[in-house]
Amino acid sequence: MQRIVSFLKRYPELAATLAVGITAAPMAWAHLPWVQWYVSAFALIMAAILAWNMVKEIMAGAWGVDLLAITAIISTVLVGEYWAALIVCLMLSGGEALEDYAGQRARSQLTGLLEGAPTTAHKLDGNDIPTDVAIETIEIGDRLLIRPGEVIPVDGTLQSDTALTEESSLTGEPLPVEHKKGDKILSGGVNGSDAITITASARAADSEYQKIIELVQQAQDSQAPVVRLADRVAVPFTIIAFIIAGVAFWISGDPVRIAQVLVVATPCPLLIAAPVAFLAGMNRAAKEGIIIKDSGTLERLAKIQTIAIDKTGTLTYGHPELVRILIDQNFDAQDVLAKAAAVETHSSHPLAAAIVTAAQELGTPTPPATGVSEITGKGVTGTVSGQLVEVGSGRWLDQNQRAPEPQAGQILIHIRIDNQWAGAFVMQDVLRKDAKTTIETFKNSGAEHIMMITGDGETTAKSIAHEVGIDEVRASLLPKQKVEAVKTAPHPVAAVGDGVNDAPVLATADVGIAMGARGSSAASESADVVVMHDDIYRASRTITIGKRTMRIAMQAIGIGIGLSILLMIIGAAGIMPAVVGAFMQEIVDLACILWALLAARPSKEEIPVEDVLAANSQNTKRTEYRSLSELVERA
Repeated sequence: MQRIVSFLKRYPELAATLAVGITAAPMAWAHLPWVQWYVSAFALIMAAILAWNMVKEIMAGAWGVDLLAITAIISTVLVGEYWAALIVCLMLSGGEALEDYAGQRARSQLTGLLEGAPTTAHKLDGNDIPTDVAIETIEIGDRLLIRPGEVIPVDGTLQSDTALTEESSLTGEPLPVEHKKGDKILSGGVNGSDAITITASARAADSEYQKIIELVQQAQDSQAPVVRLADRVAVPFTIIAFIIAGVAFWISGDPVRIAQVLVVATPCPLLIAAPVAFLAGMNRAAKEGIIIKDSGTLERLAKIQTIAIDKTGTLTYGHPELVRILIDQNFDAQDVLAKAAAVETHSSHPLAAAIVTAAQELGTPTPPATGVSEITGKGVTGTVSGQLVEVGSGRWLDQNQRAPEPQAGQILIHIRIDNQWAGAFVMQDVLRKDAKTTIETFKNSGAEHIMMITGDGETTAKSIAHEVGIDEVRASLLPKQKVEAVKTAPHPVAAVGDGVNDAPVLATADVGIAMGARGSSAASESADVVVMHDDIYRASRTITIGKRTMRIAMQAIGIGIGLSILLMIIGAAGIMPAVVGAFMQEIVDLACILWALLAARPSKEEIPVEDVLAANSQNTKRTEYRSLSELVERA
């Protein structure tokens, strides 16, 4: 009962209409003569409210689309069809409730993020005693206890030995993710069966989950430009309705025909179909790990002609990886890798991390290193198993140029043992496994022009572009030059990037798509679309979602117009009474809503995201090290 009361309070016009209908029914049954005046007066009051709202919309610069509804109410009252007038009032007030219901259903995935947002955290004091505090009070460096099954409140660094978290709300990945001590733990993930301790690395407002929530709130508060399109469609629709009504009256001479036509000509389908379809499309995108900030972006996505895509961190993973090892004939590859990893363990350089990671994944035991020191701009030196080990740049260690020149996009890290050149590690930013499929999908989705815009050198950029199928390359660009490239490209343009230097381009493009899973916050904040997974294929998926959403929205509008015109013709022929016509218009509204909700799911022709990624062997691990012998090459 409380829910019903709350519902009626939320929609007072609908509540008033139902009240009038319930009280008028027994009056009509008792043949009370003034029931017609009672219902008609209420209907005219509703028409006056609609008229006032319409005037305010026109004064605000928007066309009022309720003219037909107002005319239908007045005409049915004048010809004595007061029950039809009441049904039109019910249809208009009930349409708002139907739209809200459909919208809530379409937003279900998005609101799930908001409902799961943590509000408190267990802060540990010096004696490891937890105290519940508001997450807004957490500072960087605070130690927090996360109990089993709890949502991680802020981003942090794992202090426990291991942790198992479920991160589907962040990445969509249904399988639990294993973390080791020192790993970064993102807020929003759900802790596994064991309590863990983390050290906060960000405040609540700056944590990953809060950023997602902010994007969701922006998405829910937006309104699509296509609603204005529905307004424009309603103008000729209104003219057509008046023409049909006028012709029907001219032929028959019966004023009732006007009411019979106009009662089925209300523009509710036009107003309901578009926002429901766009909310459904945004819901579908959220399920696939894509946050679309505003519903108008979906319309722009459907019209994209040019894709401007960054290279580093977008088409590639953005991190150097060990792809080959050059070893001198007098040294053992396993021993060289082990000694290099031993000293590089003490370095924070990204290239050092790549060598250490490769050694760990190849199962190479790392001996302890002593006396390790790092020389800025050169490398690291230390003692391992009694031998002097030096790892760093070729200018420092390969003075006799033993190693060949690196290929485009590659870097050589050399190792010298007891002052003898022992080998070199070939580092490269690896192409994403789904990059080629992504470019193909962009092309198949209707993008006529695809170009790479990057700050990297031309040779490296062209090599990557050729491998994935991009014809135009604009290399060695500064951020301002990237913006100019986007401005001069055929519009509408969608820009895809991940770094701080991509933020201006993402803001300039008609649609900015940010790789949010590993990208910078600046890129995510300036973009219209944020891909929350560490794969680029979903960026191309946004075009598919945009086109389907627009198609469904226009189809729903077309269904509403088509059915209404058909009912108008039937009404003009005098076959359908005004009361029946009013009920039929409710069915038209429902049909539009149900059709618009189809945007919440993919078409039968679309291949599921998981299947596409599986076909490309996509996973979070970039390079798979099977054996050391596959990497080694004698120099």
